[in-house]
Amino acid sequence: MAENAWVILHKGAVDHRAGLAPTRDLLPTVVSLSTCGLLLPPLLFWATASQSRMGIPRALLVLCIATAFLSLGPRGSLGRSHFHKSQQSHGRRGNGGHRLQSPVGSSADPPAAGASTTATPSNSSSDSCVFDVRSFGAVGDGVTDDTEAFRSAWRAACSVESATLLVPSDGVFMITSTIFAGPCQPGLVFQVDGVVMPPDGPQCWPKSDSKHQWLVFYQLEGMTLRGEGTIEGNGEDWWSLPCKPHRGPHGSTLPGSCDSPVLIRFFMSCNLTVRDLRIENSPQFHIKFDACEDVHIEGLSINSPAFSPNTDGVHIENTRSVTIYNSMISNGDDCISIGPGCSDVDIQNVTCGPGHGISIGSLGMHNSEACVSNVSVKNAVIRNSDNGVRIKTWQGGMGSVSDISFDTVYMENVRNCIIIDQYYCSNKGYCQNQSSAVYVSGVTYANIKGTYDVRSPPMHFACSDTLPCTNITMSEVELLPQEGELVDDPFCWNAYGVMRTVTIPPIPCLQDGQPESLQEIPNLGC
Repeated sequence: MAENAWVILHKGAVDHRAGLAPTRDLLPTVVSLSTCGLLLPPLLFWATASQSRMGIPRALLVLCIATAFLSLGPRGSLGRSHFHKSQQSHGRRGNGGHRLQSPVGSSADPPAAGASTTATPSNSSSDSCVFDVRSFGAVGDGVTDDTEAFRSAWRAACSVESATLLVPSDGVFMITSTIFAGPCQPGLVFQVDGVVMPPDGPQCWPKSDSKHQWLVFYQLEGMTLRGEGTIEGNGEDWWSLPCKPHRGPHGSTLPGSCDSPVLIRFFMSCNLTVRDLRIENSPQFHIKFDACEDVHIEGLSINSPAFSPNTDGVHIENTRSVTIYNSMISNGDDCISIGPGCSDVDIQNVTCGPGHGISIGSLGMHNSEACVSNVSVKNAVIRNSDNGVRIKTWQGGMGSVSDISFDTVYMENVRNCIIIDQYYCSNKGYCQNQSSAVYVSGVTYANIKGTYDVRSPPMHFACSDTLPCTNITMSEVELLPQEGELVDDPFCWNAYGVMRTVTIPPIPCLQDGQPESLQEIPNLGC
């Protein structure tokens, strides 16, 4: 009986019969039981009045131990102690052991990785794992600079397993360029339920801050960015800079620095989830993943006007194992852009437009090497866009684009519905002809249907003179004029492949088989 009382007294501790005493971290639990005045006296009485076989020595021993516990009194705060089950990741872990460099071009001070706070402000939530930025001094009136409150909340949340940094729904929070750096404890959630925004335009941007990026998430594993709120980019004044395309006098583009910040950047991180957010009016790219692995994007709403330059919705580069699902993107540039160094990308149920469609590239700029492989786009809708599904490479580049699938894509009033352009040049007339090229092979177009803008042919394959496009497969492609009649036939140059079914319109310029000039696959370096 006395042994039973001892086990109850130390509920949650190690069984005394194993020869181990309760750990120091569990002592507050034991003390709270013995000082509440409810459990301990009956248990002590029970123990000391137990059957005679217990013996006086054992009863005295139990009484002495309990008295020692009482003499400790209430213990001081040891900080928050949390016990959580580890969350399972949705993907593979990134490769460890690499020395990580700080993001380039950002002057914002990164928070100390994993730093804990000795005096953490009380949180508005009863859950001690929720770190509300208001509890750290954020005002949320849309005018006050809340940067330091966000940084403090991040430091506190980063050091706790399964923590949530909360941006509450009843505020508009203005913060300056900030690096939210890891490594952090597993299961970290950055929950945006209110509005978060940068300073309003280049004139209000602090001179000490980077103009290349605003929110940077760096060296993190297993983090989630989500919420029912909005990340507002305040990009209008950035779009109007005279150095932007056609923003100078009489539609010109003036020379000079044209730095504009990427709104959200994930850098050198893995096992990431971004979901359910509204992101709008970015000065440049809305969200960018650079040197990341295992990225899951779902349920995003990305919006900026059709005239906003360089505002790609989702951009990835040097990133592997990416899923982009169930999202709506309208902007002034690529809906989704896939840069060099990307592989294993799965895009499903995405609606784009207006914008420039879904693009692989541009690749090979400045004679660089670019490798992209295993990209799948399925069940997509593209409306009122300058391009549909596009592969674009610069002359002089190296590397390859291979194993690409566009399946079940609906087009509505789209120019250049299907396009491979190996003569891409962002500044027409200033690009020299060069012989080397990124090799494009193994591209499948299946069940591509809808309407096109007759100002451009619906299919355009402009492949390199020296390195033809090969293994292009066309099946169930039916594209009709949105208005009027077809002006230009589909265009092909040095493109080889096969038509599984008759296409509408016909594309007789696609050549069968393999080119004689390409006797063997070149050394691509990928």
